[in-house]
Amino acid sequence: MSEETESTIRIEATVADVVAVVSDLTKYPEWSTSIKRVEVLESDSEGRPVKVIMMVDAGPMRDSVTLQYDWSLAPAQLSWTLLEAEMLTAMDGTYTISEADEDSTDVSYRLAVDVAMPMLAMLKRKAEKAVVDVSLKELKKRVEQAQ
Repeated sequence: MSEETESTIRIEATVADVVAVVSDLTKYPEWSTSIKRVEVLESDSEGRPVKVIMMVDAGPMRDSVTLQYDWSLAPAQLSWTLLEAEMLTAMDGTYTISEADEDSTDVSYRLAVDVAMPMLAMLKRKAEKAVVDVSLKELKKRVEQAQ
């Protein structure tokens, strides 16, 4: 597995508001420019998606991926790992959500991606950083506009 990229953003909203957006995977195409389509294949007993196909288009990271979601640490953390893809060989990520104060929430996004084709580590890291930063900014915008 490659090294990972991580970044954090503060969102002016409650933890519950952030968790509601992060947990609603089927709505990601409405606010995330890199997620084009989401199809839930399996859900857990609480109705949360556990196996999902996503069409990802984030510049050099363009693929149809099947992800396994882990809700065991929810609502503080939502993690996923790659089950299947065409171009990617790994795609592990985590949103960690914590209260900054009563009206704001810190969200950290950690992502590690590997691709089947040779790519310089520096370019891969740069692409990961771009995906993480844009995703956090889009999440912030979505949550804050919903209020």
